[in-house]
Amino acid sequence: MTDDWREQRARAVAHHGAELERRREAEAEQARAMIAGFVAAARASGPAPEPLRARSYSGRSYRTSLRGWYLNPARTIAIAQDGEYYSLLVPSSAKALLVGADPTPQPPRLIVGEGARDGESMPLAALLERLLSRSG
Repeated sequence: MTDDWREQRARAVAHHGAELERRREAEAEQARAMIAGFVAAARASGPAPEPLRARSYSGRSYRTSLRGWYLNPARTIAIAQDGEYYSLLVPSSAKALLVGADPTPQPPRLIVGEGARDGESMPLAALLERLLSRSG
């Protein structure tokens, strides 16, 4: 009986994990489509991309090779010109001081900052719309 229960529980956990991953990927695909639309509109009529800087958790700023648009006032989340989504928070690094930081793209979220303190999460669509409205 105990082994059956454990097997059932393990299958249920695996199913829930797979379902969560499927939902996250579907969310990322929807967000990527929004971002692609934003990048196309920004290229056509602005706003112009700017050099993106990464920041360490302690507040130090690092150059990156990226150009794009910051999504949040803290300038820690951005969209690069190629449509990739970045968290620009990076670990402190002596190497990054010399050659710059190299953040890696992340799967975009429909709610930027989800799970953050109250007032720090915003729908991706609203942030992209706000950026586009600044140019016109």
